[in-house]
Amino acid sequence: MPMSEIHLETIISAPLERVFDLSRSIDLHKLSAAHTNEEAIAGRTTGLIELGENVTWRAKHLGVYQNLTVEIVKMDKPTMFEDIMIKGTFKSMRHIHRFIKDGSNTKMIDEFEFESPLGILGKIANSIFLKRYMTKFLIVRNNEIKRIAEGEEWKQLL
Repeated sequence: MPMSEIHLETIISAPLERVFDLSRSIDLHKLSAAHTNEEAIAGRTTGLIELGENVTWRAKHLGVYQNLTVEIVKMDKPTMFEDIMIKGTFKSMRHIHRFIKDGSNTKMIDEFEFESPLGILGKIANSIFLKRYMTKFLIVRNNEIKRIAEGEEWKQLL
């Protein structure tokens, strides 16, 4: 079964380094995923995640509590980092975060790839709702990064 791909671009009126660091913030991620009761329960559970570190998230998605462990496998500060699922519900998951200086703004680019579990049932679930669900989850996260980066709240997180 082919991977599903989500590509998002968000323009943020804030410096590149600030957006990069906020995107690695465990604490900001908790804020952006409050609607899923997301908590970091193992690995890096607060602060900024670094290359080689992992975090296990516990959250309620689609009515069920699930755990997902991701590891930062590549990082080129402050322009890119990549995390991959090392344990979780997906068959596979990879998220590349890119940051490009665009005048006084930062263009934040998400390249999110995942493969649904459960063979043909997963493929059906993906076509019906899973890709839309994950896209919405990422947009909510990106909007929270944008809101915090463009205001004063980032000073409390970095």
